[in-house]
Amino acid sequence: MPKKFIVVTGGVLSGIGKGIVAASISRLLIDCGIDVNVLKIDPYLNMDAGTMNPNQHGEVFVTDDGYEADLDLGHYERFTGKNMSRKNNLTAGQVYYSVITKERKGEYLGSTVQVVPHVTEEIKERIRSMEGELLVIEIGGTVGDIEGEVFLEAVRELSLELGQSNFLFIHTTFVPYLRTTNEFKTKPTQQSVQLLRRIGIHPNMIVVRTESPIDPASLDKLSLFAGVPRNMVINLYDTNNVYEIPEVLKEYDVHQKIARFLNMELSGKLNWSYPKVFKPIKIALVGKYLGTDDAYKSIIESIFLCGAEKPRVIDSELLEESSDPEEFLRGFDGIIIPGGFGKRGIEGKIKAITYAREKNIPILGICLGMQLMVIEYFRNVVGFEKANSTEFDPDTPYPVIDIMEEQKKVLNLGGTMRLGSQDMRILPNTKLWNMYGEISEEKERHRHRYEVNYDDFKDYFFLPSVNSENPESKLIVSAMSDFVEAIELKNHPFFVGVQFHPEYKSKVGRPHPVFTALVKAIEEKLK
Repeated sequence: MPKKFIVVTGGVLSGIGKGIVAASISRLLIDCGIDVNVLKIDPYLNMDAGTMNPNQHGEVFVTDDGYEADLDLGHYERFTGKNMSRKNNLTAGQVYYSVITKERKGEYLGSTVQVVPHVTEEIKERIRSMEGELLVIEIGGTVGDIEGEVFLEAVRELSLELGQSNFLFIHTTFVPYLRTTNEFKTKPTQQSVQLLRRIGIHPNMIVVRTESPIDPASLDKLSLFAGVPRNMVINLYDTNNVYEIPEVLKEYDVHQKIARFLNMELSGKLNWSYPKVFKPIKIALVGKYLGTDDAYKSIIESIFLCGAEKPRVIDSELLEESSDPEEFLRGFDGIIIPGGFGKRGIEGKIKAITYAREKNIPILGICLGMQLMVIEYFRNVVGFEKANSTEFDPDTPYPVIDIMEEQKKVLNLGGTMRLGSQDMRILPNTKLWNMYGEISEEKERHRHRYEVNYDDFKDYFFLPSVNSENPESKLIVSAMSDFVEAIELKNHPFFVGVQFHPEYKSKVGRPHPVFTALVKAIEEKLK
C-alpha cells in the first residue's frame, strides 16, 4: 500500500485539465526520485470507456493488458513514461458490480448493503491495493456532481484512517474572466471549495486555471476565502504547449511544497525534453468524430511530439459527399486515416486514400485506416470494384476485410475485441523494418474485431521471405502475427497501413517510430 497520497479534484467546470495537472505533478516527483503511481477514478457507471462514443467522451485509450480506458491514462503514459494497466483506472461501474457480486455470494453475511460502509470500503480497498511510495489519485468530474460524492467520501475516510498528514488534497478549479467588468471572478471557486469542505475535505493546495495570468489580488482573495495559504495557491494559465506544465510547476516550487507537506525527501531534478520548435508541415487527419478535439487525442499528440504542427481534422462525411476530394485535401503535406467503427464516412476516407496514392502524398492508415487502404487498393488497382469489408457490406463478392473467426459468435460489444499488446513479426527489407531499426519482433497494442482476409486473397499480397515475385505490383505485407499487421507500397513516398495502434505507445521524448517516419517522409518530399 502507498505511504503517501495526493488527491486531485476539480471544480466549476469539467475538462479544465485535472489530468494534465496530475500527470505533470507525477512526472515532476518521479524525476525527483519518488516512486509514483497513478489512479484515475471515473464516476460513470460504465465498466470501462470501451463502449463510449468518442464524440462525447474523447478517445478510448488501450493499455498493454487490454484495458479500454479514459484518455487521461494516455496523458499519464506520455508524461510519466510508464505504461499504465487496468489497475490504474477505477469506475463506479466496477465498484458497484463488485459490491453486488459479493452481496449475491453472501460475503456480507446478511448485512444490509449500503453506500457507507460497503461501497466506500470497496473503493478504499482498491486504493490500498495500489503499489508505489506515493499514489496520485485523480477524481473525475466536478465537485458537486452526485455520482462523485461516494468517491470523495471514500478518500475522506481513508485520510482519517491513514493520517491526514499523509494526504495532500489539490483542488483544480477555473476562474473566469468577465470582460464587461474587466475582472476575474473568484466566486465560483469559492463556492466549489465550500462544497468540498461540506463533504469534509479541506484542500491544501488550489491550482487556479485561467485563460491568461490572473492578478495577485484575486489570488489573495482565493487564499483568504478558501482558507489555503497564499503560497499554496498556484495559477496555471493557458499555454500553447501543454508539455510546458511540468516546468511551470517546477518554477512555482510545487515539488518542494508537496515534499514539505508530506514529509518526503527529494533527490534529482526534472529531466524533461519536449518539442519547442515545430516543423511547418500540414497533416490532414480524415475522421468522423468531430464532437470534441479529444476524439483523436493520442494521434494528434504523437505528431506533436515528433516536433510537427498538430494535424487538422477533416470531416470524412463532407469528403464523401464531394465530387472533388482535392477541394478538401489540397495544401496538405500528409494524410492520416485513423481507426473507428461503422459505415458513416467510410467512402470519404477511401477517396482520401485514392488521392494520396495517386498524388504520392505520404499517408498513414491506422486500424480501420489500414483496412480501408487494402479495400481501396483492391478496388482501384486490382480491379475488384465491389471489394469491401463485411462490416460495411456483408454480401460483398470480394470480402478483403472480414470479421475475426472468434468474433462471429460474440454478442456483447464491451471488452470483446482483440485488445492490448500482442507480438508481431516485422518482415525484413520493408519500410516498417527500417522504422523499427531493423528488428524482427515487437509488441504493439490492438483494438479491433475485423482484419485482412489474407487466406482468401493471398495471391494479391507480397510476403517478404516467402514470395519471390517483384513486389511493385502487389501490396507488401510488412508485419504479421496470426493476421496481417501492416501493409505498404514500394513505389510511393510513404503508403503505410498498420492494424495496431502506434499512438498508444508514444511518450514525451519517445514518439512512436511510425509517426517519426511519417514526418520524416513528408519532410523529404518537401525538400
